[in-house]
Amino acid sequence: METLISHHWHELPEEEVLGLLETRADQGLSGFEIKHRQGHFGLNQLTPKKKTSPVKRFLLQFHNPLVYILLSAAAVTALLSEWVDFSVIFGVVFVNALIGFFQEAKAEEAIESLRRSVATVALLLRDGQKERIKSQDIVPGDIVILESGDKVPADLRLLRARDLRIDESTLTGESLPIEKNVAPLSRDTVLADRTNMAYSGSLVANGRGLGVVVGIGDNTETGRISSLISQAANLETPLTRKITVFSRNLLWVIMGLAVLTFAVGLFRREAVFEMFMAAVALAVGAIPEGLPAAVTITLAIGVNRLAKRRAIIRKLPAVETLGSTTVICSDKTGTLTENQMTVQAVWAGGRRFSIGGQGYTPEGKITAEGKGEPVRLGDEPALRESLLAGMLCNDAKIRQEEGVWRIQGDPTEAALLVSARKAGLNEEEENKRLPRLDTIPFESDRQYMATLHDTGPDLPNILYIKGAVEKILPRSVKMLGAAGDKKELDEHRISAAAADLARKGWRVLALARKDMGNREENLECVENTVEAAKRVACGDLTSGLTFIGLQAMIDPPRPEAVRAVAACYKAGVQVKMITGDHALTATAIAEQLGLKPPGGKMLAKTGRELEDMSDRELVAAASEASVFARVAPEQKLKLVDALQSLGNVVAMTGDGVNDAPALKQADIGVAMGVSGTEVAKEAADMVLTDDNFATIEAAVEEGRGVFDNLTKFIVWTLPTNLGEGLVILAAILIGTALPILPVQILWINMTTALLLGLTLAFEPKEPGIMERPPRDPKTPIITTSLIWRIILVAGIMLIGAFGLFKWEITAGGSTAQARTAAVNIFVLVEMLYLFNCRSLEKSILTLGFFSNLFVIAGSGVMLALQLLFTYLPVMNKAFGSAPIGLKEWGIIAAFALLTYTLVEGEKWVRRKKKGFKHG
Repeated sequence: METLISHHWHELPEEEVLGLLETRADQGLSGFEIKHRQGHFGLNQLTPKKKTSPVKRFLLQFHNPLVYILLSAAAVTALLSEWVDFSVIFGVVFVNALIGFFQEAKAEEAIESLRRSVATVALLLRDGQKERIKSQDIVPGDIVILESGDKVPADLRLLRARDLRIDESTLTGESLPIEKNVAPLSRDTVLADRTNMAYSGSLVANGRGLGVVVGIGDNTETGRISSLISQAANLETPLTRKITVFSRNLLWVIMGLAVLTFAVGLFRREAVFEMFMAAVALAVGAIPEGLPAAVTITLAIGVNRLAKRRAIIRKLPAVETLGSTTVICSDKTGTLTENQMTVQAVWAGGRRFSIGGQGYTPEGKITAEGKGEPVRLGDEPALRESLLAGMLCNDAKIRQEEGVWRIQGDPTEAALLVSARKAGLNEEEENKRLPRLDTIPFESDRQYMATLHDTGPDLPNILYIKGAVEKILPRSVKMLGAAGDKKELDEHRISAAAADLARKGWRVLALARKDMGNREENLECVENTVEAAKRVACGDLTSGLTFIGLQAMIDPPRPEAVRAVAACYKAGVQVKMITGDHALTATAIAEQLGLKPPGGKMLAKTGRELEDMSDRELVAAASEASVFARVAPEQKLKLVDALQSLGNVVAMTGDGVNDAPALKQADIGVAMGVSGTEVAKEAADMVLTDDNFATIEAAVEEGRGVFDNLTKFIVWTLPTNLGEGLVILAAILIGTALPILPVQILWINMTTALLLGLTLAFEPKEPGIMERPPRDPKTPIITTSLIWRIILVAGIMLIGAFGLFKWEITAGGSTAQARTAAVNIFVLVEMLYLFNCRSLEKSILTLGFFSNLFVIAGSGVMLALQLLFTYLPVMNKAFGSAPIGLKEWGIIAAFALLTYTLVEGEKWVRRKKKGFKHG
């Protein structure tokens, strides 16, 4: 018992498992032993992760170099009793922190949702008696009884399995319920193929079973995934990384300029306090106070836009991260596919028929191969019999609820019902016409299901059978011809047809029938065993069947996912499928989706192949392959990490428990809102409310738009900050009065950021945004060409503000009037430069002047405020301004127009150079 976790339970025979666990299959544990083990192993629940306290989470909102600069400036202004300056700066920082705090309030609840996922009630055998207890009280060695519809309460080694199938899709990614048995398996059997195990949190789809508990709480597969989630790093997003680098560089520039200003003043023997205030003025001017708020608000606008497009963002920077994405790693089942098994083709009477439609909706036409017209079922007896056999030899049900078709039972059987309904058959009518007398349920050891049906008085009963081709074909002696007549069995032709269907990744079922004895010679299958099926009274099922046909099915790709994948490739984004499903099936779906491998040839890797790879080989495989099948949860993590090591920005989509660790490790995790587990949703950064992969394309588009608008804001605001800093520095170097005061700098920065800069957050996405490749993750926010543009505009502001200040003094104006003119130079240049920044490359004429009314409205309000700043006595007193004349306004307007013209000219030259290079 001490080495409980170390055993490979799936490879051990039943007797050894029970011996190691010191328990009995027919009695279970005694009351005394249960108490002892509960004390030793604890409760069957996951260890809760220690949560970050609200106070700490709020304080972490201040953990940013740019915020550090602002807080330092606020501290200095407080020490100098400049309370207006202090209030403005600290207020900006505080509001920004509040927004981030509330947005991330539920970001770390993945472990808690995992804990809730195991809170079930189970039927146990204890002291020889059956009893229902809470799953948290289960201990290793308990004997658990499983029935259809149960949630498995712990990891079990199965001891008995009768028609037992378990849905493990949220754990392994396998789209079909797994057929379970009790036979020992080899040690290297991967998780998805361990058919003698039942895992905590999975669902019993059919049948009954008995199992012994081998793992509880953290020692279950679900618990192991929980630990993987907690181990996954909380990665910075590309935006936060770039803002951090940008802020650090800006910090050093500001500190350098401030120190230089102070040193030059001291060298010139100016008063220490005045030089310190000048250095503070320079720092305040150079700091883009509006940037943190601009980042938060722009991202929040992106969140709102995405919500309208059915994507909910849980973490603000995730909006922009999608725009940076270079690789999307997507789970297959339920994400790229419908998660609804669908019959694609029927082979009957020597002919192949295509079945149209998607999912469980019983609509779609049936056409013969090579023909476009729907077939008439009355003209195709073999096709009708094949569909009828699939409908009658079936325990599933389909029903319509609120306009949506849902199934009850096995997805494979539901697909057979739907294909029959598409042909116009009705299961209720057919079951009345041919009522079922008895059943041999499907079991993995015989791989078929059979049902006996009454055809009426004095007529032989009919046995319908469906199952694996390799089991049905050898039992057949005849085959049904196209006209419904019995013909000699063409085994080679049937095998070739089945192989052709299987090569497409389709699951192929064979169907057959046999005329049996009358009602008194019913099929005796009370115990549902192979021996009962072989009794003479049953007519000996091992021979004498008439082969009817084949039905081939698959969980088909979503049509909108096919279009979305194509759009992603057009945008330069690679799409890779990572799934727990079989390689052949996954490859077939990948080809239908249009996944394009980098090398041109579809390359699939399995989990077992990945296990044997070195780190270098894994990185190469992650880059070259487009499909990864039979992948374990920890391998998904490694694949995401390998792709990130190549410099990729990785988005991971998924809906199952098995996706959660990789969702958290990826630069952005995208969970499915409808079919997704709570575990996946809590680990993700974004949740799709419609489970539609196509929504990701819209999200990528929005993400690119968000980053564009943030870049536009930064390119717009930095010339002002640089220009203000240079004006202060120039005044100190020349030894003249400051052309603008610290309080005036704050006025410029805060009002323009709010009324002008933030209007760029509403800028519509530029045409062709999804036709350009993703940004290189290593590319800084501000490129070299944009740096030169910032310097150009800052230089114009410096010349205009300082020149107009000196001219106004020389012309006999007061210092207040000269400073007012300098302030207005900054504001009006910013206003016209705003229109330049609506596109960093294109002319405003290509965008449409009125396509962003917020820019026009903001400019109007800003102009009105500047008139109040200039002429209203209260404002004159508060900010040290004074009225100026028309001549000054003429010079101010000229400088603003000059700036606009020069920037548009610079953009035109760059477009021409770019076109010349590409040409």
